[in-house]
Amino acid sequence: MTAHLYYNDSFLYEFDAQVVEKTTSPEANARPSVVLDRTAFYPTSGGQVFDTGWLHVSGPSDSKSAVLEVTEREDGSVLHVVEDAGPFRTGVRVHGVIDSERRRDHMQQHSGQHVLSAAFVRLFEIPTVSFHMGDEYCSIDLETKNLSPDQVQRAERLANEIILENRPVEVRFVTQDEARGLGLRKLPPAERGELRLIDIRDFDLTACGGTHVKSTGQIGCILLRKTEKVRQGLRVEFVCGQRAVRTARRDYTTLAEAASLYSAHIWDLPQQLRKVQEEAKAARRLREDLSAELAEQIAARMLSSAAPSNGRKIISQVFNDRDLSFLKLLAQKITPLEPNVVALLGSTFEQPCLVFAQSTGQPFDMGALMKDALAKLGGRGGGSKDMAQGGPQRTDELASMLKELADSMQRS
Repeated sequence: MTAHLYYNDSFLYEFDAQVVEKTTSPEANARPSVVLDRTAFYPTSGGQVFDTGWLHVSGPSDSKSAVLEVTEREDGSVLHVVEDAGPFRTGVRVHGVIDSERRRDHMQQHSGQHVLSAAFVRLFEIPTVSFHMGDEYCSIDLETKNLSPDQVQRAERLANEIILENRPVEVRFVTQDEARGLGLRKLPPAERGELRLIDIRDFDLTACGGTHVKSTGQIGCILLRKTEKVRQGLRVEFVCGQRAVRTARRDYTTLAEAASLYSAHIWDLPQQLRKVQEEAKAARRLREDLSAELAEQIAARMLSSAAPSNGRKIISQVFNDRDLSFLKLLAQKITPLEPNVVALLGSTFEQPCLVFAQSTGQPFDMGALMKDALAKLGGRGGGSKDMAQGGPQRTDELASMLKELADSMQRS
């Protein structure tokens, strides 16, 4: 078993140790890794991600290798996945250096999570089910179906009040029996040996093996980002410390740039966006009305110029400036005007498309004809007996194919 130095000092960034094993075990996904007799590198556990850094090998060459990932076996030994396993052998002395910026970030996020989870319990008796630490943000899953914006703000406010009070964060070791009488926020399953407790004075006490700050002031601040429903309850996304500062700066920069486009203050941006949405809806309705009027005019003109053959009018045309939605609209306008109309419409505009339609009662099968046409031109599509649509891959023979199909219908 590896001695876990971070259990007693989360601010230990350098240490000396000895290699006790060099391996490519399955726990490290068969990557080169080393086991030390003692380590300050934190392995992924309890929602907190691993430390990174370097291992220096003492000797004439003074070689070193980056530590890419850290995992822990069931027996308590810690695997350090290294970039280059060449310098390492059993018994060699090494000097470990933790990436201190990454460690401090993780301490801020994890300690912030303890404060935030305790705030939800104190205010609303809502327990935390799980914790996840990502590269950009962290999240807790709460055992509740609903959470109002006011509850979110109250929990955030209480958490930040505890941070401002700069309460001590202490590490304690107790037995399982002792822990039962201490009022832990969450008592872990029965374990052998001692439990490591993180004690935020007069606010939160819970078992945890992660790295933590020495006082709540070192968390900096907590910013709650969003909430969303998940299978086991409700997820709250948050960031702490420098992450919160970076996130707030990025949010402000984005909002300021967006507001400048409207010559408005960022606080007026929601009102401006609502106005733009309303104007866009009105413009879309107007465009739809104009498209409908245009389709009606084109449909009437097509029918008036189409000569009937064998008791029906076959309209065939390829457009180079109309999309699928207009072709469908045009077909819907043409076919009800007379009881004996077939419309074979195509377009080469942007995304090529086909629309076949007929008046109710006509004998053809538009869905089957569409499949036959796309078998020749490539692409996919289909539809019902009276209307079908598709997207041809080739357009070089589109006009000739429609003419051939129209001639065939006129003879039938």
